[in-house]
Amino acid sequence: MARLSVGILRGGTSSEYDLSLKSGAAMLAALSPDRYDARDIFIDKRGYWHLRGAPVDAARALAQIDVVLNALHGGVGEDGTVQRILDRAGVPYAGARPQAAALSLNKIRAREVLQQAGVRMPHAVSFNLGNELTTGEMARLVFEQFGPPYIVKPAQEGASTGVTLAMSLIELPDVLGDVLDAFGAALVEEYIRGEEASVGVIEDFRNEELYVLPPAHVILPEDLRFLEPDYHREGNLRHNVPSNFSDSQKRAIAELARAAHRALGLSHFSRADIITTPRAAYLLEVNAIPGLYPSASFPHMLESVGSSVREFLEHAIHLARR
Repeated sequence: MARLSVGILRGGTSSEYDLSLKSGAAMLAALSPDRYDARDIFIDKRGYWHLRGAPVDAARALAQIDVVLNALHGGVGEDGTVQRILDRAGVPYAGARPQAAALSLNKIRAREVLQQAGVRMPHAVSFNLGNELTTGEMARLVFEQFGPPYIVKPAQEGASTGVTLAMSLIELPDVLGDVLDAFGAALVEEYIRGEEASVGVIEDFRNEELYVLPPAHVILPEDLRFLEPDYHREGNLRHNVPSNFSDSQKRAIAELARAAHRALGLSHFSRADIITTPRAAYLLEVNAIPGLYPSASFPHMLESVGSSVREFLEHAIHLARR
């Protein structure tokens, strides 16, 4: 039987370049060479495509590819750019379509859609460089709606890049200025004290239309109030699956993850970050492309139900070609 040609996109232009290389490597290692001809399609930090070590245009890289698996975290891999290239090339691919991918990457736009759908999230206020306000005036607007501490996030970065904690109103203007200068737009979010969960959603898996994996309890290093980029890159995070969340917490986490996946119009799979408290669960954000590198939460969740990265990828290929 002829092997299926599977293109693995990895690298890319975003701050998550190193994590993308690791996810792509995990995909290449997981696919059985007896069934699949896995091809490493590398995109460098300038956005140039490479196949077998040589620079090529996207059309050439995608020629004779039966299906694409996208390991490009953030940037062109999740803002709809690569998805539109794949659509024009007529190559089936797993994951979100262009509009849904771009929406889920943009934290400000995604919040608007999620809140309209009734998904519970922390209070937040957004700003961009076009606002004719000083950072002090911005801080006062935030304070009128909710008090400190504040989490300040760039609008379109992942893996905690640029995320900063402002413990007081006095600190907020400087933190806002730094994030706006570096990224152009900022989301100031209410800091919820609770336990962080990561939860995966897979479509049409194990006879369920929208299967929710058991949530992973994200264990922060001691004295750390929120995830920092180095902990993603260095693989220092622990993901406990099975978790010690109560049954009611697990149900609330699953409901949020399903609702967010549907509201954003995502396809095939997603991963949600959620904060749980004794009283409620709050959605933080949704990732259209779950990390599959060894220290990511998604592989641990798959293993907890007797699955694997290999089975997940084979299912994703099936969904892409369906």
